[in-house]
Amino acid sequence: MQLGRGFEYFFSGFTLITQKGLKRFVLIPLLINLVIFGTSLFFIYGWLTDAFAWLNAQLPEWLTWLEFILWPLAILVLLFSYSMVFTVITNFIAAPFNGILSEKVEMHLTGQRINDDGLLDTMRDVPRMLGREWTKLCYYLPRALGFFILMWFLPVIGQIIWALFTCWMFAVQYKDYAFDNHKVSFKDMKRDLKAHQGLSYGFGAGVMICAAVPILNMIIMPVAVCGATKLWVENYRSQYRNL
Repeated sequence: MQLGRGFEYFFSGFTLITQKGLKRFVLIPLLINLVIFGTSLFFIYGWLTDAFAWLNAQLPEWLTWLEFILWPLAILVLLFSYSMVFTVITNFIAAPFNGILSEKVEMHLTGQRINDDGLLDTMRDVPRMLGREWTKLCYYLPRALGFFILMWFLPVIGQIIWALFTCWMFAVQYKDYAFDNHKVSFKDMKRDLKAHQGLSYGFGAGVMICAAVPILNMIIMPVAVCGATKLWVENYRSQYRNL
């Protein structure tokens, strides 16, 4: 039940990004996503082309057919692994804008402002926002390394664990903006997410699937921020209204 609801919350973001009053706050995260993703994909494709050219030069002629198998495998690995790494990088850069987008989505859904901070106050808050992204990165990296190694030593089981971890991290990444706007600590945020794990894994699964779809993955960041904020409003906000 919760898995399905979490999945639906993510897809509700596609509707929210088109709402009047929110479009302009979607624009900057979207442009950051497009520029970084497009540029990095260009360089990765060039690196893969060079790598396969080198590999073909080393292989005997009767094994050149391996390229037709290795190319699709390389693309699949990139689609599912790069999506999470890419998310970590782009969210570091876009963190202040994603925080503002989450705030505006919450105001759109509730009709209430989170605070009365002006632009100058928001700019002063940027170091704290980036510090929060650093906290998430420190949480992610050691676990990602361990699960990535496990994925290669335990086929199938390792891949399943990696997929679940990726879903969890997508939930942590995007739900955290609303929690952070209300100054809820990272530790308390994780506690709340674990209390509703079905919502988290369902939401993360939606992000993971769409992040692996070319073109569609370029708009995932603002969509996920919007969907995660709606999830916050309807499931967590009431317990923090006095903060």
